Amino acid sequence: MRCELLLASTVAFTGAGIAERPNIIWIITDQQPADLMSCTGNSGLKTPAMDSLAASGVRFELAYCANPICVPSRTSMMTGRMPHETGVTFNMDRFDIFVPSLGGFITRAGYDTAYIGKWHIPMPAENQQWHGFNLMLEGTKKFNDQHFAAPAIDFIKTKRNKPFFLVASFTNPHDICEWARGAAGGFPEARTRLWNGKIPPAPAPENCPPLPENFEIPAYEPDIIREYQTWQKGTYPARGWPDERWRQYRWALNRLTERVDMEIGKILDALRDAGLDKNTVIIFTSDHGDGNSAHQWNQKTLHYDECARIPFIISGAGIANPGGVNCAHLISTGIDIFPTVCDYAGAEMPPDLPGRSVRPLVENRAGDWRDCVIIENDLSPEYGRSAGIEGRSLRTLKYKYTVYSTGKIREQLTDMKNDPGEIHNLAVDPAAGEILQQCREQLAAEFKSTGDTFVIPGISYDGWILK
Repeated sequence: MRCELLLASTVAFTGAGIAERPNIIWIITDQQPADLMSCTGNSGLKTPAMDSLAASGVRFELAYCANPICVPSRTSMMTGRMPHETGVTFNMDRFDIFVPSLGGFITRAGYDTAYIGKWHIPMPAENQQWHGFNLMLEGTKKFNDQHFAAPAIDFIKTKRNKPFFLVASFTNPHDICEWARGAAGGFPEARTRLWNGKIPPAPAPENCPPLPENFEIPAYEPDIIREYQTWQKGTYPARGWPDERWRQYRWALNRLTERVDMEIGKILDALRDAGLDKNTVIIFTSDHGDGNSAHQWNQKTLHYDECARIPFIISGAGIANPGGVNCAHLISTGIDIFPTVCDYAGAEMPPDLPGRSVRPLVENRAGDWRDCVIIENDLSPEYGRSAGIEGRSLRTLKYKYTVYSTGKIREQLTDMKNDPGEIHNLAVDPAAGEILQQCREQLAAEFKSTGDTFVIPGISYDGWILK
């Protein structure tokens, strides 16, 4: 009933008339780190479609997901709420979400709307009353990345007298999870599970990308991280891998990214062929990243940049400086995409959403902007179940402060300007004590705005302080 009442809230048009509003395409990949594009200077792969978006748009270097795992991140992006607000804090199949979806707001603003591809949100894709899209084509193992472009192109080419909003949600490079299981042995069925398109066998390690500078596990890392890595052998089969296998992992992740780039290219080509590219805004991002061997980590979940920092590009109509790279503004894709799409669509949105439209940043009329973003996680011992162990991160322009709810070493503080690989934990350095306390207090202040009840060390709670 609460969901119905929220969906029934009025949404008025704002700004230009419906005919003058741009089309909007939101492209999502899955498990793609921020630097896994050739336009970032990564010579290990070629991503011409993503590069073309960067060339005609603005690429944001400091974009972070709300939670570095699929279901919570996607739920946050679709609702504009942090995971602790939606209640979706780990991967789960079904959960009643009592806040409305973006699709309904844009449909009621006069747009023709479609969602095609991977859904992975715990509200059923059949529940149109909740998701609000006119057309929903949910991805499956048989209807996968190799098939999504065709209906997306048909939707783009449809003759209509109103603008459209299309979400094209791809699975790759997420198939790296299956590749890792196959490469580890003991999971022979995984070798046949690259559902979204095969890639060749990995070449010899010496012909694969080198290991990153931050390959080693950091000293004084929060101890819950490596304990968690032992909980699911099928999720973390790369634990204890030799260096050579990690290099092949990096090669495979590149190839899977190239596969999804090829599918994205088909949609962009169709948009240009239809003559609609000049009046279309394209938002490109991923739901989260992948460890990609940094700190000897595969998969996601952690707050290290490889897992939590993601590609984020806005391209197309209204870009002030095409080809620009924004390194000055912190973006939270979990809460900022909702207001951004509403801004372009001329749709009103709930007044209490915590995010902000990124549109002013790409039109050079930014004004004041936030000085931090928050990242959450909830460590899950298996799909659909929480271990009750949570983490939070505060990312400012200079520092990243991470804290977990348990462990002998619970906190991690990194100077991201001087240590972008997150190797040195300043939280154990007495000389950084003042900075550590400042980060604790700033994180606590942020919690007040969204009602997060996570307990932070060194902060007074009704007269007591957790050490």
